[in-house]
Amino acid sequence: MSGLVGKAATLAKTAVTVGKPQVENFLRYAKVELTPPSVGDIPAIRAGFGKLIHSAKTGAYKDLTVKEAFVNTLVGIEIWCWFFIGECIGKRHLVGYDV
Repeated sequence: MSGLVGKAATLAKTAVTVGKPQVENFLRYAKVELTPPSVGDIPAIRAGFGKLIHSAKTGAYKDLTVKEAFVNTLVGIEIWCWFFIGECIGKRHLVGYDV
């Protein structure tokens, strides 16, 4: 039994040693990516929406590469899935509202 405890302690120490850089990397990105937009970000957001509307009006989306179009499609699918999941959570049912 003491051998098992010793092996578990060694395994835990190795897991901490290996996992520490990955956790630090995650936290570094999380501080940047998971923060809500600040007041200073609003002009950039408006410019992005303006650029999106302009490209839709002029047909600039037709000049995308296959890779860019595929990535944009995946992002759209992800947004749709999160909307669907949010609706299912909100109504607490998969099909319809429980009246």
